Amino acid sequence: MAISALEIDLNGPEAALDPYPLYEQVRAHDPVHWNKSDEFWYITRYADLMSIIRDPRVSSKRIANKARSLSEEEREKVSLFLDAVSSWILDSDPPTHTRIRSLVNKAFTPRMIENMRSRIQDLVDGMLDKVQSKGHMDVIEDLAIPLPGTVISDMLGIPEEDHHRFKKWSTDIAMSVAGSDSVSSLVERLEMGQKSFLELFEYFTGLIESMRGNRQDNLLSSLVEAEEAGDKLTEQELVANCVLLMFAGHETTSNLIGNGTVALLENPVQKKMLQEDSGLIGSAVEELLRFDSPVQKTSRTAATDIEIGGKTIKSGDLVYLSYGSANRDHLQFTDPDRLDITRKENRHASFAQGIHYCLGAALARMEGQIAIDTLLKRMPGLKLDTEDLQRNPSLVLWGFKEIPVSF
Repeated sequence: MAISALEIDLNGPEAALDPYPLYEQVRAHDPVHWNKSDEFWYITRYADLMSIIRDPRVSSKRIANKARSLSEEEREKVSLFLDAVSSWILDSDPPTHTRIRSLVNKAFTPRMIENMRSRIQDLVDGMLDKVQSKGHMDVIEDLAIPLPGTVISDMLGIPEEDHHRFKKWSTDIAMSVAGSDSVSSLVERLEMGQKSFLELFEYFTGLIESMRGNRQDNLLSSLVEAEEAGDKLTEQELVANCVLLMFAGHETTSNLIGNGTVALLENPVQKKMLQEDSGLIGSAVEELLRFDSPVQKTSRTAATDIEIGGKTIKSGDLVYLSYGSANRDHLQFTDPDRLDITRKENRHASFAQGIHYCLGAALARMEGQIAIDTLLKRMPGLKLDTEDLQRNPSLVLWGFKEIPVSF
């Protein structure tokens, strides 16, 4: 018996395996969807999402609002982490967001990103050199995880001998803000995130002190300069946003590389087309971002009552912007369930829009283009070693645990 779209659970085990068929049903029959299991509204259609993502009546203070469900004692346990998260550009509203983002933008410049191009190519080549003679690799472990972690570490001026420490910190913080309740409780995840955040805070504080008065050509040094000039970042804002850049750039770009590789391997005609014409890599990465977005959803909170799609979202209600669903909306994209690396009209939602448009979008695109293009050139016979790929248990940061391949 077919299940009603009203009864579909977009936060349940079926969605965690493959949300796209569920998205299609909900878009068609209940596009502004109240999801009972997590008590969130899901905005699933592209037009509705693009409307609400720019709406000043929704707040981005997502972690603090999710923490409302905790007891006073539980909130006290994780108060340091909740205070720090409130300084993230990702988790703040104007005017705080406007001030912090403008200062971070001064440091995170297009020139700084473009200067990383040759370094990214060298890193990808070095990682593939290590596995080339073996004839097999795990795309996640051997490329998708280490590449963005190393790139953002380099940009922040973190010494190479310390790079390995950041993966655990990054993973813990990512799970604390985007993990699944089926794996651990919210307070458990926040406690884990707080522990790693405090270790990172101590590390960055020492690094920042070493850079004061000792100008270096890296992102952290530029952020220190922004902090010291005029309308400055506080120390907490400075360190908190370094942590955000560290984990957000790491986790999402890893999933772009992993999801994109799998999509191409499962669509061999598209893979062959890209291998024969690497000039398509730009449009290919945009299509891979649309087709299987590294971030499937992100949360907001209604600051006042909002009428949308025939529904009333009440003040204080929690809302998920469902990027993965919007990117498959047939009202916006022609034949949306088909991978088409030559797609021309492709204003996907994967980097968000409005004031929270992804700060690292240009860097993620560059890493994805270089990694996937180089992988296909150097391993032309690349193929999956299993049909049973396992996903991470979160639709927020959507990716694979491992991708075993041979070539």
